[in-house]
Amino acid sequence: MASPGPAGAASAAASPSPPMQLPSPFAELVKAPSGLEKIVLRGARNCCAEIYLYGGQVTSWKNDNGEELLFLSSKAIFKPPKAIRGGIPVCFPQFGTHGNLEQHGFARNRFWTIDNNPPPLPVNPAIKAFVDLILKPSEEDLKIWPHSFEFRLRVALGPSGDLSLTSRIRNTNTDGRPFSYTFAYHTYFSVSDISEVRVEGLETMDYLDNLKAKERFTEQGDAIVFESEVDKVYLAAPSKIAIIDHEKKRTFVVTKEGLPDAVVWNPWDKKAKAMQDFGDAEYKSMLCVEPAAVERPITLKPGEEWKGRLVLSAVPSSYCSGQLDPLKVLQG
Repeated sequence: MASPGPAGAASAAASPSPPMQLPSPFAELVKAPSGLEKIVLRGARNCCAEIYLYGGQVTSWKNDNGEELLFLSSKAIFKPPKAIRGGIPVCFPQFGTHGNLEQHGFARNRFWTIDNNPPPLPVNPAIKAFVDLILKPSEEDLKIWPHSFEFRLRVALGPSGDLSLTSRIRNTNTDGRPFSYTFAYHTYFSVSDISEVRVEGLETMDYLDNLKAKERFTEQGDAIVFESEVDKVYLAAPSKIAIIDHEKKRTFVVTKEGLPDAVVWNPWDKKAKAMQDFGDAEYKSMLCVEPAAVERPITLKPGEEWKGRLVLSAVPSSYCSGQLDPLKVLQG
């Protein structure tokens, strides 16, 4: 959804430059053991989230009981220019290999800065723990993708522990040129065992199978279950998707706005072993379900802004006739 607005010139932002102030008293800027800076958001009870300035990337989201809900590889590399394996990488201005740039674009391996004066968003007074980040292209970025932009990202913890990411991307080209991009929140969920997980809400959807040269198929099952490598882009996916973890009796609810597609990915054993920053058996304890805009790139004219939003919640699931009942969750 693009809306007209004032165009501005983007300035280079290669790395964060202190001092940086945090607008929320429930947010703290700390230095991680790797030497990279991250923001810790503290919600009610033991809820918390961590966001690295490198990549603008959420790497941790914990519930009331302090349980980690996102997957982060034990072999993740926290050293630029390598992207961090796990959490919620931001894929921009390209998802996957849908373009001429490096896989998943460059936003996930750039340094973002804290945005102290973001344009206003609709305010939920109950949300106290949040941070606003901004990314603008460096001179090097403009050489590989010659478009001026401002990418604003708000990460927030809701009072019930929900995690939300709101992206606003504005075309700040001064030469009158539009630009197009693909996008995804590459969300890695922590699960008990991939063979015990099912995804509800994508039944009967058309998808592009990245394991079969992006050929188009229609989902046949009454739910998605996992027995081998999966890499699919579901098209025109519903606004709510449920990930049901039988063993943990937990359901993740993925709610998306402004992002028509949904990517489902698990590398399985062979591909897991081929990745330097991924444990050989870690595919069993993760699943990516990613709100995305892949099939139809988003196009912005100068001054136009797009907004895309992801809200994650984790709710207890109860068994009913040997199966979980996702309908209550999806219809919420």
